[in-house]
Amino acid sequence: MTDESTQFIQWFRSASPYIRVHRGRTFVIQFDDDAVASDGFNDLVHDLALLSSLGIRLVLVYSTRHSIEARLEDRHIKSLYHHGMRITGADAMDYVKDAAGKLRIEIEARLSMGLGNTPMSNADVRVTSGNFIAARPLGIIDGIDYQFTGAVRSIDTDSIRSKLDAREIVLIPPLGYSVTGETFNLSANAVAAKLAVALQADKLIYLMESGCLKDKAGAVIPQMTQPEAEALLHGIAGEEGVTRYYLRHALDACAGGVGRVHLLDRKIEGAILQELFTRDGVGNLISSTAYDLIRPATVADIAGILDLIAPLEKQGVLVARSREKLELEIDHFTVMLRDGVIIGCAALYPFPAEAAAELACLAVHPDYHNHGRGEELFRELEAGAGKQGLKHIFVLTTHAEHWFREQGFQESTVDALPVERKQLYNYQRNSKVLMKTLT
Repeated sequence: MTDESTQFIQWFRSASPYIRVHRGRTFVIQFDDDAVASDGFNDLVHDLALLSSLGIRLVLVYSTRHSIEARLEDRHIKSLYHHGMRITGADAMDYVKDAAGKLRIEIEARLSMGLGNTPMSNADVRVTSGNFIAARPLGIIDGIDYQFTGAVRSIDTDSIRSKLDAREIVLIPPLGYSVTGETFNLSANAVAAKLAVALQADKLIYLMESGCLKDKAGAVIPQMTQPEAEALLHGIAGEEGVTRYYLRHALDACAGGVGRVHLLDRKIEGAILQELFTRDGVGNLISSTAYDLIRPATVADIAGILDLIAPLEKQGVLVARSREKLELEIDHFTVMLRDGVIIGCAALYPFPAEAAAELACLAVHPDYHNHGRGEELFRELEAGAGKQGLKHIFVLTTHAEHWFREQGFQESTVDALPVERKQLYNYQRNSKVLMKTLT
């Protein structure tokens, strides 16, 4: 086995929880034409092909801004802008079409390279494009006629979904067509946001040439809620800055129902893979819904729970549970998720006759130890026990006695356990019995 194959397998294993979460989901990804011209574009294409091969449905939107400017400059035609939008005259439109067409061919050619030199080199990567975007003229704003600069009128989502269902990558140029046969130059950022909303995509990802949003100390802001991002937008000076432009469209997508928008620095190697397949990513995440979520577990969560508790079972911290046992008991479990990936779990087994419940299988991923996640899970289950009218919670532990004491538990005895639970007590493990009275 080659070093490359070994590295790929190691990466695949570490990324498997995220692959399960993302498989079958729809991502809209937008990148600039500068990315296509860069030395790192082959690596980006490789990452996109990998995502597609893993079962992620991709819609790619590319911009033509810099390619158009270069063509106009060569012909001594001045680029005109108003409020950050290009004014596209009839003389410029031919160059817009030329840039869009050549970029499309280049991107399709690169994607056709597939996943050579990897264990997935035989994976089939297919790309399609088409007239999916209907457009209208932007019109006259502040007395300025934008001419052939347009805005999205409608999107043929049925056709796009049919292509995605056929496991094709859909490639969208920043062009739109009218019913009268005219072609309009569109903002790629706006097209990506409109597509994400129309498709109700799971994620919208902007690969930015300008880098990620940072706080006053110069550190990347890892995540923001929609209100926090709106406050940041209002605090950024200037009306036409690139940062404001991306942020404004990101917020438009969130307002339209897209749950997650990611702003990434395209120049970071493997930025998309790092963002999607590591716990905290490398860019900005703007979420319209809670990034961290606690909810009752379902059968679909079993694989994620097993991934979480398996290391603790090997260490003897938790009692081993088979997949079958976990499936039978899944209604007792609660999970904590971070962007859809399970990072914590716990179970509550009630004994109504004794007005008591056992807290079991409390586990939090090591990356989130000392962040209060265990306390959050415990409080959730404690509140649930109270709502059921239970008076006591008990736990059997061999390693975490001190932590449970911090949560208000006190040492008890095996004889204090409910009769049914006492009969199942494992004297070989010799677990400490701790109990808490609910108030």
